[in-house]
Amino acid sequence: MPRIAPLEPPYPDAVGAELAAMMPPGMDPLLLFRTLARNPRILGKIRAANLLDRGSLERRDRELVILRTCARLGCEYEWGVHVTAFARRFGIPDPTIAGSVHWQADDPRWTDAERPLIRLVDELQREARVSDALWKELRDRFREDQIVELLVLVGFYHTISFVTNALQIEREPAGARFPGPTDLTGPHHR
Repeated sequence: MPRIAPLEPPYPDAVGAELAAMMPPGMDPLLLFRTLARNPRILGKIRAANLLDRGSLERRDRELVILRTCARLGCEYEWGVHVTAFARRFGIPDPTIAGSVHWQADDPRWTDAERPLIRLVDELQREARVSDALWKELRDRFREDQIVELLVLVGFYHTISFVTNALQIEREPAGARFPGPTDLTGPHHR
């Protein structure tokens, strides 16, 4: 059971408009958004902070960072929403999706392009900073505006994970579940 029940329709006019603006036409608002609607000010702030627009990053990179952030924080709710809605659409294959939960940052199954993104999430989560070695790798691959976006993206999804986990928001019916170790492919498993 969630600790705070999601708001149920009929919604107050302003909240209903905000929820409608956050979703594709004809799609019901997510449980997370309906729960945040208990505080309309916070709902508006979260909507304003939305990082799912085109942005400066490749969408595949963005989604991989979101998946890893949510996986590292045990946030199956948001991880599952992003797997279902975005990950495959932006070209992340199933083994890599499962790897976002199970593979270590130095796992050889990460590509050279993916490894710095995974290390970024892991270093920020573990130490709240970025090592000099990783910073050099990021600078070699990304522009400054992209690095800023990556840092904010990890922080934003920490917030979403904290809220979702603390409120025990139930998984969306269509949301993917964390994979078990048997869902992995490749020569070794964690």
